[in-house]
Amino acid sequence: MGAFLISFLESAYALEVQGHRGARWMRPENTLPAFEYALQVGVNTLELDTLITKDKQVVVHHDPALNPDICLDPQGKKFTTQILIRSLTLKELKAYDCGSLVNPSFPQQVAQPKTPIPTLEEVFQMVEQSKLHTAKKVYFNIEIKIEEAHPEYSPSPEEFVKLVLAVVEKHNFMNRVILQSFDLRTLKVARQLEPKLPLSILIEDRPTEPGALVKLMKAYQAQILSPNYEWLTAQDVAEIHKMGGHVIPWTPNTKEHWQSMIDKGVDGIITDNPKELLDFLKR
Repeated sequence: MGAFLISFLESAYALEVQGHRGARWMRPENTLPAFEYALQVGVNTLELDTLITKDKQVVVHHDPALNPDICLDPQGKKFTTQILIRSLTLKELKAYDCGSLVNPSFPQQVAQPKTPIPTLEEVFQMVEQSKLHTAKKVYFNIEIKIEEAHPEYSPSPEEFVKLVLAVVEKHNFMNRVILQSFDLRTLKVARQLEPKLPLSILIEDRPTEPGALVKLMKAYQAQILSPNYEWLTAQDVAEIHKMGGHVIPWTPNTKEHWQSMIDKGVDGIITDNPKELLDFLKR
């Protein structure tokens, strides 16, 4: 965990800035252009989502099924049927265009026509080949997208984590990776497989039990709590800090919300708009 902690101290603005799905405010999410843009603006960390194809390739996409709002079929047309990532081979998946459509929730996006879903390996290769200074030290916050209620969406937690770590190890990025998940089974497996790997617990809804956040962190030996920013309090942050953990909420996108998070003492912010956040921190 030491190298990761040092990254906080090295941040030019004393705050870890993570580009959510690259930088989906400005580029199609979870695409190579989004990650390249995030590197250009100077993020500390690339935040991304992983899924597994039919032929066991690790790919970068948020939803278990192809998102018809942001992807076109191999003929360049809209589609309405559910197409699970896990039902396609990598070759079949690569035929879909996930860069031509602008996400209606992010009208500022610049379309990247004919952009396919990348593999995790391709993201690593892009960073390795980049001449940007940011690329030499950027971290990767990799989410394992798995749902216990839907085993058809993915392999088992153990197989999923092993597939992801194999790619990480191949590129010698183990000291630049954080694994995050909403699925506690996955975090347990990851800790067993890699005792020193930084882990982040993603939480959407606030637990009702007093002290539950600290208990979760301790139970799963996680270094980072990554909650929905909307309910996070300064007391939550203080309690996590007291036990030696860090807090990096998702996904505030306005100056008002960024300032609120900073005032509460967070260690980092996952945002769709990293350029504006970095500019905000320079003020």
